[in-house]
Amino acid sequence: MAVPNEPLDNQEAQPLVREIVRTGTVTFTKHALAALKDDQLTTVDATNVLRGGWVESSEWENDAWRYRVRTQRIVVVVEFESEHELVVVTSWRSGP
Repeated sequence: MAVPNEPLDNQEAQPLVREIVRTGTVTFTKHALAALKDDQLTTVDATNVLRGGWVESSEWENDAWRYRVRTQRIVVVVEFESEHELVVVTSWRSGP
């Protein structure tokens, strides 16, 4: 069950990401775990990005709406499974 009214704008997606991190379920795909490891990052790093980063515009990819959550140094891409669950699909280091 997807989140109603997707795609969400960044002002709708950002508080939902933070609420799911706080009270819901965050899972990681195998690809996301490998991408984190490749960049010497951890699931804690990714979770911290979700807590404090800003959400950019949505994009349609692989039959789902995806949202980039960014800090100055890390990008985490998520999909909403429901209003209580999100999946981290990939990540990478950005910036200097």
